[in-house]
Amino acid sequence: MAKKNEDYNANKIRLIEGGLGDNPKLMARSKSDGRENLFLEYYFGYCEKENKDGKLYKRVLRKNEKLGLFLWLAPRNPMERQHNKETLHLAKKIRYEKSQQLLEDKQGYRIKSNRPENLLIFFQEFADQANVKDKLVLKGALNNFKCFLTEEYPFFSQTITSKNLDKEMIEKFVNYLVNNHKGQGAETYYRRFKRMVNYAVEKGVIEKSPCKGITIPKVDDILSKDILSAEELKLLFATHYEGQNPEIRRAFAMTCMSGIRRCDLVRLTYSNVDYANRQLKYRQSKTQKHSGSSGVVVPLNDALLAIIGKKSKDALDDYIFHIPSDTMCLRSLRIWTKKAGIQKHITWHCGRHSFATLLLSNGANIKTVSSLLGHSTLKFTEIYVRAVDKLKKEALDTLPDITI
Repeated sequence: MAKKNEDYNANKIRLIEGGLGDNPKLMARSKSDGRENLFLEYYFGYCEKENKDGKLYKRVLRKNEKLGLFLWLAPRNPMERQHNKETLHLAKKIRYEKSQQLLEDKQGYRIKSNRPENLLIFFQEFADQANVKDKLVLKGALNNFKCFLTEEYPFFSQTITSKNLDKEMIEKFVNYLVNNHKGQGAETYYRRFKRMVNYAVEKGVIEKSPCKGITIPKVDDILSKDILSAEELKLLFATHYEGQNPEIRRAFAMTCMSGIRRCDLVRLTYSNVDYANRQLKYRQSKTQKHSGSSGVVVPLNDALLAIIGKKSKDALDDYIFHIPSDTMCLRSLRIWTKKAGIQKHITWHCGRHSFATLLLSNGANIKTVSSLLGHSTLKFTEIYVRAVDKLKKEALDTLPDITI
């Protein structure tokens, strides 16, 4: 598409990229052959000069650098349009590198010229290469950051460079996470986001982490996720509906009755089941690599054995549960709880929380519950004790007032 005449000044020059304070700027000069040549314009301040009348005036000091690149003014075919796209991308990259060279010469530092122009792409690539366990949460952290940019910094919602990612932005992002997530969600996403930033620092993509000194207060002292009471569990499993996935029912029942995490449940095979001694033995994927006590042993009662079922010795390596993705499981849980008339936000992890809370409510020892959950210390189990205390207080508050 041809450029409008008003885009050019009297010398047939127009600005392509660069604002106030940017040095150099990317410029284009229109030619009569249907092209425009690209060049960089440097600004070096001004000096005082004396005219022929002896009067002083200020002369702007500029310097132009030809790039040997051109754009078609009115591209006529896909080839010319592709040429313009690639050439403009190259010219902008050259301008960025030249601006960093000026910073090195004048201010004594340099941002590496091989830094990606868009941190969002760099973070996405980092999340994509992560292992299966971390990938989902890393992508969740990145999606939260993108949503935050769309709301607070729409100009950077598609492209953001290292120079734009400053401490003030991170502080606002932390507030965004706290205001939009319950429980440990905000802290979990921010921890994964910092991992991406620290990796960028390690690779020289970001000079200094803007996250340093900025933290999210932990909420380990309270259980903020919803839990299912014994009555609600009975109601839930008494509810059936057309199209329900029976494997999700069976797997969620296993979580509610044993406290096993979903990430460990999907890895269970029949070799993990000791039918003779009525035990389930497995290692927690969450702590397996950095804890010497990642193993968990769960005694199997008749209900749990019925959920697991039996398998022949020839198929010990077969998976016990075959459930869809986390997203599909969550969607099914929401439909299921709605059909049961349960007005709570129930996720898969709520089954684990419900298991621990119900055991403690029925008088189980905290050490026993901690062992069944696979906690390394009692401090992780104490949040359930506080949840039980809260439930007891709520129960007492239902008693009628009496006068003596």
